[in-house]
Amino acid sequence: MNVCPKNQSRGFSLIELVIVIVIIGVIGAIAIPRMTRGANNAGSAALKADMQVLRGAIELYRAEHDGKFPTVANFSDQMLKYTDSDGANAATTPNTATGVIYGPYLAAIPAVPVGPNKGATGVATSAAADATDGWIYNETTGVISANTGAATDQDGKAYSSY
Repeated sequence: MNVCPKNQSRGFSLIELVIVIVIIGVIGAIAIPRMTRGANNAGSAALKADMQVLRGAIELYRAEHDGKFPTVANFSDQMLKYTDSDGANAATTPNTATGVIYGPYLAAIPAVPVGPNKGATGVATSAAADATDGWIYNETTGVISANTGAATDQDGKAYSSY
């Protein structure tokens, strides 16, 4: 029979508790900065992916429309609906009789995932961009960038330069 004497304690000693707390502190000091860095990189990665999708859609539009880029005024309609060879948009179904056979190129305009205009989906020229516009688009060159002002990623690179 294994019986403890009455004068012997059954709890943890102070040294054992301190060692456990120190180990938990060391693990926390290693893990928390890594998780924070991963969350910061997530916004940059999402922006890069959105930029790649938008640029691919613009290039496909240009290829199907005889080298013409979408216009700023009709960017959403030209990307999200069917169009004819001149870029005139139509309803949500193609019509081969009228030549409305191109597109749609995107399911939705992605929201900007970072910066002061986070969540904005509008498209404008740089001169007309405001807080509701998430993207700055040049219809002459087909270049699109995020409307993030001077916001930068964790490496100091401006989001607008992606």
